[in-house]
Amino acid sequence: MATNAIYIIKKPVLTEKSTDAMNEHGRYTFEVDRKATKTDIKNAIESLYGVQVERVQTRTQKGKLKRLRYGYVREKVKKSATVRLAEGQSIELF
Repeated sequence: MATNAIYIIKKPVLTEKSTDAMNEHGRYTFEVDRKATKTDIKNAIESLYGVQVERVQTRTQKGKLKRLRYGYVREKVKKSATVRLAEGQSIELF
């Protein structure tokens, strides 16, 4: 996998559910590169934000099937990671 952390972490996911998890439990959700492993994600978060990561949970979401005039097209596969930080640490997203 790419060693540069900028290519592993694409963007933070800011939904109502992820914001509640961030405020209550200290869990942050990021959209990550599809080929990134949990170790890659952990190292990227620690180097970019300077925090200690306790746990990484990943999930892969299949692309939706879209109907067009000439047939069907599938969107790209997305991978997201939920990261739990050590006690008392936080990330300033905004």
